[in-house]
Amino acid sequence: MADKTEKKTGKSEKKPGFMAKVKGFFGRIGEFFRNTKSELKKVVWPSKKDIKNNSLVVLAVVAVTVVALIVLDTAFGGIMRLVIGA
Repeated sequence: MADKTEKKTGKSEKKPGFMAKVKGFFGRIGEFFRNTKSELKKVVWPSKKDIKNNSLVVLAVVAVTVVALIVLDTAFGGIMRLVIGA
C-alpha cells in the first residue's frame, strides 16, 4: 500500500486574500504578454518581394475566377431564356 503520511502543522492553512488574487491575476496577464512577445520574435516575416509576388498571384486568381463566373452566368442565363422562351 502507498504510504499516506501527511504533514500536520499547528497552523491552519489560509486561503489567499483578495490582494494575492489580484496580484496573481495581473501576474498572469503580464506573463501572457511576455510569452506573446517571445513568440513574435520567432516569427519569420515575409520580404517585400514575397508580399508583392503573393499579392499578384491572388489578384490573378481572383481575375480568372471573375471571368469564369461571368462566362458561366451568361451561358446559364442563355439556356434559361431558351427553356422559358422569354
